[in-house]
Amino acid sequence: MGQTWEHLLFVHWTVEPDVLRSVVPPQLPIDTFGGSAWLGIVPFEVRALHLRATPPLPVGSRFLELNVRTYTTIADRPGIYFFSLDAGSRLAVAAARRTYRLPYFHARMAIARDGAWVRYCSRRDDTRWHAEYRPAGAPFNAAPGTLEHFLTERYRLYTVHPRHGVMHADIHHRPWPLQPAEARILENTMASVELPGSEPLVHFAARQDVVVWRPRRTPSERADEHRFA
Repeated sequence: MGQTWEHLLFVHWTVEPDVLRSVVPPQLPIDTFGGSAWLGIVPFEVRALHLRATPPLPVGSRFLELNVRTYTTIADRPGIYFFSLDAGSRLAVAAARRTYRLPYFHARMAIARDGAWVRYCSRRDDTRWHAEYRPAGAPFNAAPGTLEHFLTERYRLYTVHPRHGVMHADIHHRPWPLQPAEARILENTMASVELPGSEPLVHFAARQDVVVWRPRRTPSERADEHRFA
C-alpha cells in the first residue's frame, strides 16, 4: 500500500540496552549506537492511504498516527521494532492489526498548526502524548555512519508472530528530508520503560511518500547484537 506522512517529529532518548532487553522479544537483537540503545516516539499525520493500484478511499485514508519504537537488525537488514502504534482511525487499526500483526491501538488524537508550530495530542486510557514542535533549520539527508542515519534510514519493520516467528515488512521511500527541530513535550506516558531525565534528540520532517509491502516470514538466520559507532 501507499501513503503520505506529514508533520513528523522524531524524538529519541538513549536507554541502557539491558533496560530495553526486558521489553523486546528475545528473537530480536537490539541495535546500539555509541554504546546506547535508543527509544523513539514519532507523531505524524497519514494522508492518501491506498492499496496498490487503487485511489485513496473517501473515508479512512487520512488520520493521525504515533509510534513508539526501537531498532533491530536481522541478516544485515536494519529495521524498526514497534512497542505500540496509536492511530485516530478505528478502520486503520483493525486492518493493520489483522494484516501486519502490529500492536496498533485506537486513540483520541488531534493536530493543529499555528504558523510553523505543530500542536499534537494523543490519548488512550492512561497513555498520553502532548507536544508542540517546529522545524528549526534547513532540510538535510543524513550521511551514512551518523546517528541521524542510524535512527531514521531503516526500510524494514519487524514483529514476532506467535506461530510464525519473526516477520518483516519492507518499506520504500526516499531518504528522509530531516530538519533540526525545536520541541516542547508537555505530557508523555507513551514509553514502555522509564526514560532518562536528559533532553531528547529531536528532528522534523515535513513530508515523506511511502510504499509498504505485505508482511513475510523472516528467514531463520543468526541475529547478533549490532553496534554502531
